[in-house]
Amino acid sequence: MKSYDVIVIGGSAAGIPAAITARHHYPSRSILLVRSQDKVPIPCGIPYVFGTVGGPENNLIPDGVLTNNGIEFLVDRAVSIDVEGKRIRTEKGEEISYEKLVLATGSEPIKLPIPGIDKDGVFYARKDVDYLQSLLDRLERVKDVVVLGGGFIGVEFADEFRKRGLNVTIVELLPHCLKLAFEDYLCIEAEEKLRERGVNVLTNAKVVEVLGDERVTGVRLEDGREIPTELLFVGVGVRPNVELAKKAGLDVDRYGIVVDTNMRTSNHDIFACGDCASKHSFFTGKPNALRLASIATGEARIAGANLFEIRRKNSGVVGVFSTVIGDLVLATAGLTEDAARESGFEVVTGEAEAPDRHPGAMPGMSMMRVKLVFNMATGEIIGGQARGGPTVGELINTISTCIQNRMTADDIAVFQIGTHPAVTASPISYQMVNAAEIAIKKMKEG
Repeated sequence: MKSYDVIVIGGSAAGIPAAITARHHYPSRSILLVRSQDKVPIPCGIPYVFGTVGGPENNLIPDGVLTNNGIEFLVDRAVSIDVEGKRIRTEKGEEISYEKLVLATGSEPIKLPIPGIDKDGVFYARKDVDYLQSLLDRLERVKDVVVLGGGFIGVEFADEFRKRGLNVTIVELLPHCLKLAFEDYLCIEAEEKLRERGVNVLTNAKVVEVLGDERVTGVRLEDGREIPTELLFVGVGVRPNVELAKKAGLDVDRYGIVVDTNMRTSNHDIFACGDCASKHSFFTGKPNALRLASIATGEARIAGANLFEIRRKNSGVVGVFSTVIGDLVLATAGLTEDAARESGFEVVTGEAEAPDRHPGAMPGMSMMRVKLVFNMATGEIIGGQARGGPTVGELINTISTCIQNRMTADDIAVFQIGTHPAVTASPISYQMVNAAEIAIKKMKEG
């Protein structure tokens, strides 16, 4: 029986960084990564294989990220864990022992209890190259597509489908697309941009039946409307893949494999990270159902570092998103104003808008608008949103850094920033700094 110091089960956004981090912190240890697929897609790039990048084969994580770090990998499916004997068994019958085990088994798309949801022509965002290729092949033979769900997955897939010249309709249950992540003014702008690009957007709408015999021919809404379609794409979220952990007797709840702040499970020698693991909010400490590749990689770097010695702690989920629709980039970090109030915070906000180049006549300029949300009691930043051009993508990461370090409005107001006319806003009108100053003024007034 083969034996390794560390076995990681799962080869995507959590498994890979967990293995690499373990290599960095424990260079003498033997490490094996076990994954069920020969080819691993880049998770956040999956929507773009249907338009922008040209196919699943152009959106792969290279095996070199493992082999160049001295990590062995096995393409096989782990089917059981013997926690007493400290070994795993694979689908092909191999038994491999471990000293420490990391579960990074990911998640599966949610399957809604809608009549007809099993018909031919219903697809999901699966992290499977062959499955994605089958969806791409089907798109070559259809003209009408319905996207169920107007969150990030649904919006990005809809926009990519539209690039192929397809007739695309988004059906969203909530009052706005992206409602769970953004405030209404940004949701409305996103919907306007989608419609401008030819996507039909239906909000406050619920699919109650998938029509057709064996193959999808349409969907029926709760209000009786029927929308003809040859393909239904369902993008309404995921559920943690906990079956392996559950069979092994590890503690599992509705949020995933139960872990502590060290990413350790109920078994001392087994860790879990990524979509399969339970999560808690950075702000309230309460359970959190948010699942993102960026969260998975952060948790993985905690788990990998803690295997043989506790070195890092998980402070909880902040929630940092960005997306692009045409030339419009939208991003958010932490709590929106509404979410903060619902969580019991008394808040003050600051907003600032200015060109993201200086002067505004510089090539590539976009107007950038930033809104920051602060805890009135402490002055600490607890959220931020931005809209504009490509520079928004990195600015939101700066805002997230401020949140994670519990910086106050005064800290941000005196932020030492690097600026250049071709790549940033003016230091005089730097949106994040000025938004903080406006919030400080409100705090003093009220």
